Amino acid sequence: MTKTKKKVTTLLIIAALIAIIPIFTLKGAEFGGSDDAGSKVVAEITGTDYQPWATPIMEKWIGGELPGEIETLIFCVQTGIGVGVLAFFMGRFVERNKKENQQNKIA
Repeated sequence: MTKTKKKVTTLLIIAALIAIIPIFTLKGAEFGGSDDAGSKVVAEITGTDYQPWATPIMEKWIGGELPGEIETLIFCVQTGIGVGVLAFFMGRFVERNKKENQQNKIA
């Protein structure tokens, strides 16, 4: 087996372990969002239940709470847009530096 194939095989095994180990080690774990944690802290400080003073716009449009899958989709779309904008500007800066370096070499 070549050196590259060994590296690829090792990395694939590590990736599989990273995906599989949490399934068994986190059995029965409960994960709460930051909204839940913040509400609990506010309730502890004030001694009363936290009542939100605003409702999300989309919940007003559809007349209820968004399904978790839709919230995840919207979050992923926001992330994709942000990464796209960031990558665009980083690419512009890299290309600008390349052009400046080429012009400096010519001059």
